[in-house]
Amino acid sequence: MMRRHGNDVGSEAISRRGVLMGAGALGVAALAGCGRTGTRGGSDTSGFSQAGLERLHTAMAAHVEQGELPGVVTLLARGDEVHADALGTLSFGDTTPMRRDTIFRIASMSKPIAGAAAMLLVEEGKLRLDEPVDRLLPELANRRVLKRPDGPIEDTVPALRPILVSDLLTLRLGTGAIMTPGDYPIVQAMNERGVGVGAELPTTPNADAWLQALGSLPLIHQPGEVWMYDTGITVLGALLARASGQPLETFLRERFFEPLGMKDTGFSVPADKLERLPTTYFRNPETKEFIVFDPPGKDSRFSQPPGFPSAAGGLVSTADDYLAFARMMLNRGAFPGGRILSERSVELMTTDHLTPEQKAVSPFSPGFWDKHGWGYAVSVITRHEPGDPRGFGWDGGYGTSCYWDPETGLIGILLTQRTMDSPTAPAAFVDFWRSAYEAIQGQSRT
Repeated sequence: MMRRHGNDVGSEAISRRGVLMGAGALGVAALAGCGRTGTRGGSDTSGFSQAGLERLHTAMAAHVEQGELPGVVTLLARGDEVHADALGTLSFGDTTPMRRDTIFRIASMSKPIAGAAAMLLVEEGKLRLDEPVDRLLPELANRRVLKRPDGPIEDTVPALRPILVSDLLTLRLGTGAIMTPGDYPIVQAMNERGVGVGAELPTTPNADAWLQALGSLPLIHQPGEVWMYDTGITVLGALLARASGQPLETFLRERFFEPLGMKDTGFSVPADKLERLPTTYFRNPETKEFIVFDPPGKDSRFSQPPGFPSAAGGLVSTADDYLAFARMMLNRGAFPGGRILSERSVELMTTDHLTPEQKAVSPFSPGFWDKHGWGYAVSVITRHEPGDPRGFGWDGGYGTSCYWDPETGLIGILLTQRTMDSPTAPAAFVDFWRSAYEAIQGQSRT
C-alpha cells in the first residue's frame, strides 16, 4: 500500500457545513471552513440516512481538528446518489481549503486500474493469463531463486517454472516486500539497485533500466508459491506498455481515463492544475512530528512525468475520477458509454486466487488473511467487521482507500495525504468505513 512516490459531477469550493441532499443537480451550501456536496437522481428514496452522513462528517472532522490530518475528502455513492465532503486544508498551517476536486497521489489505489488494463489486453488476445512473461519481458527469463530468503544472494537454485502473467496480477511472481523482521541481503541488494519496495517510486530513467536491475537479482521464492506485496504490479506496468505497444500512460488514457471521463488522472499533474495538489506528510515514529514527504506545486515529484511510471502506485486522481472507475467495476465492466471490460474479466479480477496454504506463508499485517483474499490486482474482502470495508478494492499508502460493494451497492472513497505508518488500517480509515456503512439507509449501527 505504501508507495512513494469519472463520472465528473463538478467541483466546488469547500465550506464547513453543507447541504447533503440534491435533486438531479449539485447542491452546495457554504458556511465556514469545510464543505459538502450532494447529488441524487430521480429516485424518491435516499440511499443514505441524513443522520449517518452527519456522523461520517463529524468523525472525519475530528481527525482534522485534532491535527491528525491537514484535510480529507470523502465520497459515498449508491446508485446515482453521490455525497462528497471536503474538510480542512491542503497543508498543515495553510489556509487553502481542501476541495472536492483536489488531486491526490493515490498510491496503491493505482493497482486495480492496472489489473483492469491487463484484463483488457487479455480480452484482446495481446496477453494470456497462463503464458510466461518471457515473451515480452526477456529480462525476467531463466530465473534463479534464493535457497532461503535470508541467505546470500549468490546462493540460488533454478526456478522450477517461468513467471506467468497471472503471477504478476496475484503478486506471486516470487519477489517483493519481506514483511518479517530480520537481516535479508536481498533487501539491501534490491534497494541498492533501485527496485526495493517502500515509500519511494522508481527513479530509473525508463522501464528497461528498472527491469534490467530487477533481472540481475534472484527471486526470493519460487514463482507461484508465495504472495509478496507490490513488485508484481510494478512489473505488470512494464508488461502493459510492451503488450499494448504504447507508453503506459497513453494506453491507460485512451482505454480508461478518456472513456470514463477521468480528466484529472495520470502519472503527473499538469502545470495548470498544480494548485490542486496538496502536501504529503509522513509522521516521525519517535518525535510524532509531521514531515513533508512530497511538497505541493512545482517542487512536487508529481509535477513532472516520471521516467518509469509505476502501475503499482504512481497515479494521481480525484474522488470523482476514481468514482468513475469504481462504478465501472461495480457494474461488472459497463459504463454509460458502453463497456470497458467483459463481465467475465471483472469476475476473474474479483475472485480470491490464493490458497489457504499460500496465505499461511505470506505475512502482511496482523490478521490480514483472516478477512482478505487477493484477486487480480485487487483485494477481496472475505469477512467483514465494523470499521472494515466490504467487497473489492484497495488502499494506498499515502492515506487513500476505495472499495465497491456489490451486496449493498456502496462505493466509498477516502482521500488523505498522510502516509500510513504500517499496513494496518489507520484510525481515520476505520472511522470512515464504519461511518460509511452506518450511513446506508436502514443499516443498523454496528
